[in-house]
Amino acid sequence: MSIRVSKFFEEGRDPFSLEVVAGEAHMGRVIKETALNRPGLALSGFFRYFAHLRIQVMGLAELAYLKNLATEERSDRLAGMLKRRIPCVVLTRNRHAPPELLAQAEAYRVPVLKTPMITNRFVNRATLLMEDLSAPRLRYQGTMLEIMGIGVLVEGRPGIGKSETALALIERGHSLVSDDLTVLRTDNLGHVIGYAEDLTRYHMEIRGLGIIHVPSLFGVASMRREMRLDLVIRLESYDGHSDYDRTGLHSDSVSLLGVDIPLLCIPVAAGRDIAHVVEVAALNQKLKQLGHDAAKELDEKLMAALDRKRRK
Repeated sequence: MSIRVSKFFEEGRDPFSLEVVAGEAHMGRVIKETALNRPGLALSGFFRYFAHLRIQVMGLAELAYLKNLATEERSDRLAGMLKRRIPCVVLTRNRHAPPELLAQAEAYRVPVLKTPMITNRFVNRATLLMEDLSAPRLRYQGTMLEIMGIGVLVEGRPGIGKSETALALIERGHSLVSDDLTVLRTDNLGHVIGYAEDLTRYHMEIRGLGIIHVPSLFGVASMRREMRLDLVIRLESYDGHSDYDRTGLHSDSVSLLGVDIPLLCIPVAAGRDIAHVVEVAALNQKLKQLGHDAAKELDEKLMAALDRKRRK
């Protein structure tokens, strides 16, 4: 894992109200561990187990300890920490940086940031952000939507109607996550999360029409920034010969980032309302997540009826 301080600052600037106090020219330093560290022992001079690869967070306790030291000793303690090539220092509660910290940070080319958040809350939220930034990512060809709480990724060959299907679902009140290209990552619970690239977010390409801005046409509720992936639907041209599942008892899946996601193959043919089929498939997947599988329940009823008939 390698995340530059500039990337952490960019992603955390708004949610954490981060500001650069010093070392803006050195924001290219690399963070190599997701966890954050409070350097209390390091400031006391004990470095045997110092987690120097992590963001160093200094709150009221660390700053109060430094304040009680003589100026020269305070400068030496800070130099001992910063010379170990730490990625950056973050001061919480909008505390002012001691002059010795600013001087040593400049000497060892270490960025210093600050946030108004209390220390524990910042550590917890910044750890989640670091896990998000370090999670593996996959760019997947497909259009993703949120349909009544279910994240559905519609894939298929170019021109088969993915965007048109998504457009019909948006008109029915569902939300678009991404069009044509979806970025996938895992969260800290092991779920696959889908979202759009920054450049293409909020836009769709409709053949014969061109590029449209979805929230301008359908309102802000027509977009979701990201969504957990629950179902992959593959649209295929129906050739009249392929044998598709007619009962729902056979289940397929596709492995994405090491997670098995349910997969449905839906034939596309003239006259079929594919948007409606996709909508029903999403609702059926929601029922399955709630423990209600219509195909299995019907199969069990049929088997029970046959068993009763045999016994007569």
